[in-house]
Amino acid sequence: MTTTNGMADRIHQGRNIKRFREMLGIKQEALAFELGEDWTQKKVSLLESKETVDEDLLEQVAKVLKVTPDAIKNFDEEAAVNYFNTFHDNSISHVIGNYGTYNFNPIDRWVEALEENKKLYERLLEAEKEKNELLKQLLDERK
Repeated sequence: MTTTNGMADRIHQGRNIKRFREMLGIKQEALAFELGEDWTQKKVSLLESKETVDEDLLEQVAKVLKVTPDAIKNFDEEAAVNYFNTFHDNSISHVIGNYGTYNFNPIDRWVEALEENKKLYERLLEAEKEKNELLKQLLDERK
């Protein structure tokens, strides 16, 4: 594959499929199952070793992984690592002399806790109702 910018030379579509699969926590066997009957774990492993993947197959795999084919074609791991390293390096310099930045709203957390409590009370109430029904049945049997 010849390119003028060299970027496409570094992009390995099979490796990108593997990266997306791993990020999503999907095993090769599961991907093979989703791709169809004629797929096996070994065939997925061979697919992930290919530098370029047929367009139709790439679309099918992208659909299973719930990403776009372009994401697989254009994902450059080195560029992503550089981006996150730059972000991380810049964020550290802004925190010095600061107590940090909070990315959550305490009121949202409080509302979430209230919702969880409400669900818990509903489950407890349901359990009490079931217990009362069992006790009624036992009393009726003794009569």
